[in-house]
Amino acid sequence: MPLLFTVPCLIVIANWLWPLPLPLWLKLSGAVLIGAGAHFYTWSRLSSGSPFSPEFPRPIVILFNWAFAAIGFLAVFQLMLDLAALVQAVVVWHMPHISTACRSGAGALAALLSALGVINAVRVPPIKDIAVTIPGLPASFDGYRLLQLTDLHISKLFPRTWAQAVVDHANMAGADMIVVTGDFIDGSVAMRQKDCAPLHALHAPDGVFAVPGNHEYFFDYTEWMQHLSALGFQLLLNTHIVIARGDDKLTVAGVTDLSAPQHNQDGPDLAAALRNAPPDAPVILLDHQPRQALSAAKQGVALQLSGHTHGGMIKGLDRLVARGNKGFVSGAYTLGSMTLYVSNGTGLWPGFALRLGVPPEMTRISLRSASVTS
Repeated sequence: MPLLFTVPCLIVIANWLWPLPLPLWLKLSGAVLIGAGAHFYTWSRLSSGSPFSPEFPRPIVILFNWAFAAIGFLAVFQLMLDLAALVQAVVVWHMPHISTACRSGAGALAALLSALGVINAVRVPPIKDIAVTIPGLPASFDGYRLLQLTDLHISKLFPRTWAQAVVDHANMAGADMIVVTGDFIDGSVAMRQKDCAPLHALHAPDGVFAVPGNHEYFFDYTEWMQHLSALGFQLLLNTHIVIARGDDKLTVAGVTDLSAPQHNQDGPDLAAALRNAPPDAPVILLDHQPRQALSAAKQGVALQLSGHTHGGMIKGLDRLVARGNKGFVSGAYTLGSMTLYVSNGTGLWPGFALRLGVPPEMTRISLRSASVTS
């Protein structure tokens, strides 16, 4: 087990569980259960060959996520108790002591926070409305509505019933176009075919468009692109489409994921995606990861829609996630004349399904013309 997961496990067993006034058999049983929960990724790999796709019944995946997060929270709380006890011992000059009540309270709080986080993570998200002003947007497109889904991560944790509920909500959103900005799945086509089936029913007047995320490359990218096309998605793989309203035009472009070259696939190429696009039409770009947003802004993109970060999942942790994504983690960012919108995600990876203060979303984006809003 990687050191990152071993250390919290050992802290909880040695510093929290063992000092509790419990029978030895109960401590040993608790240590085994804590160790099992901390080994979630090992069990996932054994179940499917990949840590990204735990192939257990949904209640078991939920239980593992709860236990895994609770161990992490409890390790942090126990370290805080240890530090407080050490400071107190220095001040009053006696041996450090942590009461059983404090240990029990830390355990209860960790269990509660983990439960709330998992509940928030697995629910069907509400529709979030935002408005984005697009420079040069023709008046005929003022009020045009896109619905962004992203990071569905359809899996044992987000199965067919969840996917069907998302599709039902999306179809009732009244969007002119639906876009999916990657990470559809966790698992192979054979594993996920039934769970993905409801996506075939997604529909919007101007179509349903998508780009791949990094997780599509983990599970036979070519097979997934073929299957998603068969489900009715128009995949924008370094290419674009043009939406017309009379003589007015709007370009929607998409690029492949930054991780593609690591899997011997074509990487993102915005220049290729915009080749032969109408020169005066505003450009909306679908790019799973937000890290190249500054480059997109320099190339004249008006609006970039991304996901990938899951919004950071936990308030506070989002600052760390932002550092790994060029400062972009959640919500709208203004980059010159371009707006970048990073969705919190509709689902998230089943290996760490936790949300505290960072709700999931389906994002309904209303385009506004500068001339109308001014």
